[in-house]
Amino acid sequence: MPLSAGNSASTKTTAGRWPDGATGFAPADAPAWLVGVTVATWARYEFDLTAAQILGAAGFGLLLALLHQVFGWYRRLRWGRHPVGSLEDARSLAYIAGVVAVVGTVVDLALPGRPVPASAPILGAAVALVGMLTARWAHRNRRDRTLRPDPQTARPVLLFGAGEAGHALLRAMLSDPQGRYLPVGLLDDDPAKRGLHVMGVRMLGDRNDIAAAVRGTGATTVIFSVATASAEEIREVRALAVATGADFKVLPPVRELVDHRITVTDVRTPDIADLLGRRQVVADLATDGGLRGQRILVTGAGGSIGSELCRQIMRAEPGELMMLDRDESALHALQLSLNGRALLDGNELILADLRDDEGIRRIIRERRPDVIFHAAALKHLPLLQRHPGEAVKTNIWGTLSVLDACRDVAKFVNISTDKAADPVSVLGYSKRITERLTAHAAQSYPGTFLSVRFGNVLSSRGSVVTAFRAQVEAGLPITVTHPEVTRYLMTVQEAVHLVLQAAAIGRDGEALVLDMGEPVRIDDLARQIAAQSPGEARIVYTGLRPGEKLHEDLLGRDETDVRPLHPLISHVVVPPLDPVETTTLDPYDDPDKTIERLAWLCRQPAGLPAELESMTFGTR
Repeated sequence: MPLSAGNSASTKTTAGRWPDGATGFAPADAPAWLVGVTVATWARYEFDLTAAQILGAAGFGLLLALLHQVFGWYRRLRWGRHPVGSLEDARSLAYIAGVVAVVGTVVDLALPGRPVPASAPILGAAVALVGMLTARWAHRNRRDRTLRPDPQTARPVLLFGAGEAGHALLRAMLSDPQGRYLPVGLLDDDPAKRGLHVMGVRMLGDRNDIAAAVRGTGATTVIFSVATASAEEIREVRALAVATGADFKVLPPVRELVDHRITVTDVRTPDIADLLGRRQVVADLATDGGLRGQRILVTGAGGSIGSELCRQIMRAEPGELMMLDRDESALHALQLSLNGRALLDGNELILADLRDDEGIRRIIRERRPDVIFHAAALKHLPLLQRHPGEAVKTNIWGTLSVLDACRDVAKFVNISTDKAADPVSVLGYSKRITERLTAHAAQSYPGTFLSVRFGNVLSSRGSVVTAFRAQVEAGLPITVTHPEVTRYLMTVQEAVHLVLQAAAIGRDGEALVLDMGEPVRIDDLARQIAAQSPGEARIVYTGLRPGEKLHEDLLGRDETDVRPLHPLISHVVVPPLDPVETTTLDPYDDPDKTIERLAWLCRQPAGLPAELESMTFGTR
């Protein structure tokens, strides 16, 4: 990486441009050659020179200086120039000095009377090179100091992490005279970096020295500049920094950086994903998931999962992206986030309700999507537990409306949940039934029909993180159901990445389950959010609600963890359920009876009684 800063402001001098490293320093290079050849001649003659010899050496030095300018101009014309003071500039300068030394030796030997000793061009070039590099170093040092942020206005900061990311961030900060951060010290746990100085910023110790470094430098902020750190390391360093009264900032994971390049604007307050875990998103198994040029429909497009699906699908350059939702405000916000405009006048927005069976059939028949991502569903467990009929009408019958219209669809991806594994709640029952209905469609239609199962999504509209933060902002206690309750958590970007991979690698009738690592204690999550709140936040335990598990499962008791295509993705066989079975559901029946019937459908073995075999797929 070049020694010079990459900031555009750093590519200029007070005259408006950098001088060229090879030819723009003639006022300094010519004296360097003159002195170099003279000193080399003087040393050869054991420090006893006549006036004629001094004049001869000086004249030959000026000749070599002229050759240096000529070769430098030619090299610049042929290969371009390098920033002054950069490593490439030093290499170019050494190359030119070597060429000049060789040519100068040949000229000296060819001239009658030999103006200088044979060794003078070589030794003189070495001395001249030192002088030229020194001039450039002084210029570079003076320029860098003028580009540093103003100590009167910039915030003094400590950088924890002196690796590649830390160096890149340091360079970015020190090359912006208008920057808001001024690095005053470095910290790193690597013992090999003790005593390190980078661009004039000194290493002050490891994490145990944070308090002393803050006191000694007056730093008001500690920036965690390790882009690949574990959540545990971030939490530990944050705790030490906050204990000193300093603010704590982080660099985002490398995968979130634009082109993996670090800028000062990347520095941010840590979010809950930083503090809970930075699991690497499953590597792409296909560059576009097979979506390029395809006509794609996303149901529930206004929700957290649906809207992120639309954003990531847009990057795959689909032929057409259709976004369906019953919430007009959500569609308005989605169009604004995608296009920067929200006139609601495009055919890509479809306002419709899954419960409108005929309307859904008509939309799919007329728009003829190649791929459908079915993200629309009711997902709040406690509400569905009290109103199971709503889960029947939206989650089950709404999914059937879509499935029944998908006879010509190439791919159908049903978004499921970990609550469908050994379900005990209405939400879990209804989503398990949709997995089984999707598996039945896989047997009935020529396209590929599959489900994707994952855990809770951080910071979605209905997530526990959003609820906790709302409670803190309102000055209310944070309510946790049980001190030992755990959940699988992932970012919405990771969840959607899995969904798109399912479209590429999923096989007919199965459910794909991501290895989500270790489950997170919700109590730990609540404490992390409470620690970030400006005031004191209490935590109150309310007890598990009906239908809630203490610990969720990704796989059911009868499911086998098989990972044939990727070590982090399980492929689970789902027994099909004929939709005729759902005709026994009555959404207006007694809630307890409806729940009992939902649980019974989840336990039903694949297949149907003989008298029902002749009934059609969509009958209910």
